[in-house]
Amino acid sequence: MGLTKTAIAAVLLAPLSLAHADTIRVASYDPGLTRKGPGLLLRDILGGTDKQALAAAQVIAGIDPDILLLTGIDWDHENAALRGFSQLLARAGVDYPHLLALQPNSGVDSGVDLDGDSRLAEPEDAQGWGRFTGEDGMALLSRIPLGEVVDYSPSLWRDFPGNLIGDTLSAEASEVLRLSDTAHWDVEILTAPPLHLLTFSATPPVFDGPEDRNGRRNHDEIAFWSAHLPDAPFILAGKANLDPEDGEGRHDAIRILLADPRLQDPEPTSEGAVAEADP
Repeated sequence: MGLTKTAIAAVLLAPLSLAHADTIRVASYDPGLTRKGPGLLLRDILGGTDKQALAAAQVIAGIDPDILLLTGIDWDHENAALRGFSQLLARAGVDYPHLLALQPNSGVDSGVDLDGDSRLAEPEDAQGWGRFTGEDGMALLSRIPLGEVVDYSPSLWRDFPGNLIGDTLSAEASEVLRLSDTAHWDVEILTAPPLHLLTFSATPPVFDGPEDRNGRRNHDEIAFWSAHLPDAPFILAGKANLDPEDGEGRHDAIRILLADPRLQDPEPTSEGAVAEADP
């Protein structure tokens, strides 16, 4: 896709036994389809001339995946922006009849002063950073019908066993802050046998202070999947925002996940990704 490894972050494949199914192409992509206010993305998509949306559609049409996870697209209550983008994709030659976008944690007001600056209802006080509910959410587009969806996103961070929350939050904040910065979904893909698509978009392990709250949360968002991989065919896809070697963050989380024998990590192969990755 010409994307860096950190942009795609992870498309982790478990060995599948789909004896009666054709090959399934799955892609995870952050097109950056997010704006500074609600409704602005829909406006840009419906305008038909937005260069970013048109370019993203061309990238997706070139890859032509059967299942596409977008980890950077604004959510709205009617999924209007997602439906508008799917129509843009159809005009580019890729049709996805099955769409899914649940309300993410990003931009959802926590009701407490999470960053301790004595001000409420700021982007920093949302369950995941955001100026409005749904900013920079996730969406799933598929040619294959979707079945049951398990949304882990409401789970509290403090309730995750072995969490690294430490003393990074006040007692009031720890009562409400969720583990997922954006979302964690387990989506049933109705192949034969059914396939579980595990999706997430983790917080960047930066933009904080020495308490390393974002780094700790990123670690636990990734560690969540190490504890929740199903005993069934699955694909884990999304944006981990963590590399096993390079950059900021607590690298052991992604190393442990990638070491699971049920997973295969497709190393970066595009020219841009290879150039970005540090050998």
